[in-house]
Amino acid sequence: MIRLAELRDTPLSADEVLAAVADSGAGGTAIFVGTVRDEDHRRAVSGLGYTAHPQAADRLRVVMEKVAADYDVRAIAAVHRVGDLDVGDLAVVVAAACPHRAEAFEACRTLIDDLKAEVPIWKHQVFADGGDEWVGIG
Repeated sequence: MIRLAELRDTPLSADEVLAAVADSGAGGTAIFVGTVRDEDHRRAVSGLGYTAHPQAADRLRVVMEKVAADYDVRAIAAVHRVGDLDVGDLAVVVAAACPHRAEAFEACRTLIDDLKAEVPIWKHQVFADGGDEWVGIG
């Protein structure tokens, strides 16, 4: 069921994630692509960096196993970027393939929400005005 579960310091591909969850028994596939935006809190963002705890990949797999157990998932995949990213870069891509579309949407939403809540990955956001902030710590 888990076809792809990785943290990477190289660019992500939505096509790769979609290909990973391709399944002839899936009538619906939902994908979420998170990108680095150019503004946050009404401040211009110049870039950011993601740092992951050494056990983040293991925790990602646990989150994915729970989603697979809670939904009628044929296949799921998740990749999250670490390291320095520029505005427009893909930061995270997740997908769920299920027999029906409603469950694919629900599984995908749960996967991204739980990943953000439970996988120890921290974002260091740098603003164009010279300020910065850490997100996800605490």
